[in-house]
Amino acid sequence: MCISGSVGALAQNRRDDVKTVQIMLNFGRPSPLRPLNVDGTIGKATIDAIHEYEVRVVRSASPSGQVNVGSDTLRSLRAGIPQDRLYWGHLQGVALQASIARVDRYYPGLARHMGTYGINSPLRRAHFLAQVCHESGQLNYTEEIATGDAYEGRVDLGNNQPGDGRRFKGRGLIQLTGRANYIAFGQAIGRSFTTDVEATLLATDPDLACQVACWFWGTRGLNALADADDISRVTRRINGGLNGLADRQALYARARCMFNLA
Repeated sequence: MCISGSVGALAQNRRDDVKTVQIMLNFGRPSPLRPLNVDGTIGKATIDAIHEYEVRVVRSASPSGQVNVGSDTLRSLRAGIPQDRLYWGHLQGVALQASIARVDRYYPGLARHMGTYGINSPLRRAHFLAQVCHESGQLNYTEEIATGDAYEGRVDLGNNQPGDGRRFKGRGLIQLTGRANYIAFGQAIGRSFTTDVEATLLATDPDLACQVACWFWGTRGLNALADADDISRVTRRINGGLNGLADRQALYARARCMFNLA
């Protein structure tokens, strides 16, 4: 479901619904009209844009200035969302709680690396962004909040030297964990991430934070699970269990809307 209630003139205007409609209008507004400010606040500019969209695109004989669940206007807005590649608005629409600065920070890296690792269809992008947004708290975290001490001595993660738990704690938009995984990623791209300073780059360098998430996805066979539309198996392969499944499912539903998946 894209929106939970009506948006527009004399409507319910829940904040997330308003933001969603504003994003979709920015995809579909006829040129050369200026894009709306996506702030979740209903106002004259958004209501006028809805009315204009009804008249110029939907060709409604009786425009209401509203977007309603199941309406022709909503269906038209969804149909107007491009699917050929990842757009800035797609990421904004899934990471709805992220600031514009956060979307700006991570969009270039995701747009650069997703295709390299085969995340190249609307369904794959929807699954990937849902998981990334859950793992990163909607782009707000690229480093695990916990100290990493729980990973100390974890042979299964390759942590065989003192301090490896903290050194190789979860980092990146999908939180890569453990010496062995840091080494494998470094070998894949021809760099080293085994010192304290190098390891933190997976959290502080936005391009690397995006690339490591895409690399993890591609090397774990997650495209095939996305093609099967199996969010539970995708989650298990990332998380080892089903932690946070409800949030992942909610983000996936939003991603399906943003990529106009039925």
